[in-house]
Amino acid sequence: MDGLIDLEVHYTWLAIGLVLAVAEMAIPGVFLIWMAGAALITGLVTWLVPIGLPLQIVLFALLSILAVFTGKRLLKDHPVIAADPMMNQRGERVVGETVMVTQAIEGGSGRVRLGDSEWLAKGPDAAVGMRLKVVGHDGVVLKVEPPEQG
Repeated sequence: MDGLIDLEVHYTWLAIGLVLAVAEMAIPGVFLIWMAGAALITGLVTWLVPIGLPLQIVLFALLSILAVFTGKRLLKDHPVIAADPMMNQRGERVVGETVMVTQAIEGGSGRVRLGDSEWLAKGPDAAVGMRLKVVGHDGVVLKVEPPEQG
């Protein structure tokens, strides 16, 4: 019966490690994954060396502290660079694009088509069908002006 209890503790540490890894995917913060690794290592050590629960908890705590600080240092020394830094900044992504006026810009405001969608636009007066260049944005309103003629 004693071996069964040790086996259950071994599986418990592995389960804790997997739960922490899944939690890291659900709530990304680059913190729980290090603790998941510590739990998995504790589970492996518990499987290989029969140690008591108090020592297992101490081992997990020490490994967690070591892993978190090592991971923090690793990420500080080698920061993750985004493949597309403007992924969630749609207004910034369209600066420089050419748009077509769909509702005349009169008194400084109108509508323009960009790709398959229409945007509110601010800029100099322009007739329907005129092509303009996006030079910035104010929230969801594009700032446009005539393209430079060269």
